[in-house]
Amino acid sequence: MKLIPAVLIVQMLTAAALVHAAKIDDWQQKDVPEIPSDIRAEKDVAFLPDDRKEKADLYFPASKPASGRYAAILLMHGGGFNDGDKAKGREVQMAVELTRHGYVCMSINYKLWNKGIKRPTWPRSLHDAKTAVRWLRVNAERLGIDPDRIGAFGNSAGGNLAAMLATTTPADGLEPEEPMAGVGTQVRCAIDFYGALDLPNYHDMKMFQETRQENPEVYRKASPVTYVSAGDVPLLIVHGTADETVPLSQAQTMADALKAAGVEYQLEIVPEAPHTFYLVSKARDFRPLVFEFLDKHLKP
Repeated sequence: MKLIPAVLIVQMLTAAALVHAAKIDDWQQKDVPEIPSDIRAEKDVAFLPDDRKEKADLYFPASKPASGRYAAILLMHGGGFNDGDKAKGREVQMAVELTRHGYVCMSINYKLWNKGIKRPTWPRSLHDAKTAVRWLRVNAERLGIDPDRIGAFGNSAGGNLAAMLATTTPADGLEPEEPMAGVGTQVRCAIDFYGALDLPNYHDMKMFQETRQENPEVYRKASPVTYVSAGDVPLLIVHGTADETVPLSQAQTMADALKAAGVEYQLEIVPEAPHTFYLVSKARDFRPLVFEFLDKHLKP
């Protein structure tokens, strides 16, 4: 039996790692895109109480729609509920491309867990997303948007939040008490890119400060699949087969629940796609898929 020299094994493993990294890079962009001059942006807008540091960025198209009012998209970044920011390249690209297509975009930061925090940060993160929807409605006149045509779009953790906005109602007991109490948090449709949607069958998460074994109920409450019912709004789920962070089974479980409830949905399984991919990359341009879905449900 011929033995392979150790140095050759190292070289083979290194080459394999480089090929894997190259494939992942094909789904991403390295630089934060510049905001075109024909898009007006308002940065770090307050939408939460004064004691909160999390802010929003607003993006406005250059031209007014024929209907006189824009539809709006609420964007929520990824990062496992521990990391991420509205100003990162993936999120800015999403906002720019959606705004170019004629939508007003509100890209938010929300409560994250990080080292040193001793208490749970959920449902605060969900409350922040719901508060953002309220803020859009309350400020619809100034923003020039139709308060009845608001969609939600998120990546990873943001995808979980988008799906929660699509499936939860006041009867579920997850509405924030303040601010803007009584203003609706419902959206017209939602898009989830590679989010965890069935947390009891995912893994333990720092934002709860408890394990699934210690408190299975809170994991159930933070799972969009828990709330699926016949009255839910349309949901587009996009997930890659090479996702090593959130298993494809999470998307499939959600799709099965939506189908059983008779909810309009679309599951786009993307061959070879890793966990994090951009709206537009060398590997694939998701704009046609996303624009078709949003236009169907948000444009008059």
